Amino acid sequence: MEDEFSLTKRYRNRLDNAANYAEIWEIVKDTVEFALHRRRAGMLLFLDDLPIQLGAYHPLGTNNIVLNRVLVQIVETAGEPRKVANALIYNLLVHEYLHALGEISEVAVRETVVKVAEKCFGKDHIAAQAAVKSPWTLLKGIPLEAVNVPRRVMEIVKDFEKTDRYVV
Repeated sequence: MEDEFSLTKRYRNRLDNAANYAEIWEIVKDTVEFALHRRRAGMLLFLDDLPIQLGAYHPLGTNNIVLNRVLVQIVETAGEPRKVANALIYNLLVHEYLHALGEISEVAVRETVVKVAEKCFGKDHIAAQAAVKSPWTLLKGIPLEAVNVPRRVMEIVKDFEKTDRYVV
């Protein structure tokens, strides 16, 4: 069995080098399963231009997560390293995934995000630090008030969830 240090190192490496939403999503599911022994399949990810104050949301009773496309694009175009964008996306997705797993309380979800991130990445990793302080700390120094993006059509992320079964 893999020791905790090796596992933490592997989770860090996977998140820091993830190249797309599907790779980050697999890390979200794996870390939640490792830390909480819970997992849910069949989720869909949508990208939408949401108000800048809203990172993502999970409509209760659905298998959908809607991520703020503008926030992700701001971080990516600000020249931040890939690991910063990945830490932001991870924090937003794990938060909404916990809602999808049935936790409705925002306070409980925030506390659980910290627990999962610290256990899986270590307290000194950017994803864990963002979970403790707030994912919005990753946007520090990026001028958000000047953002004015025309509303685009919501899009579904193709090949987001890998599954070997049909969902009916």
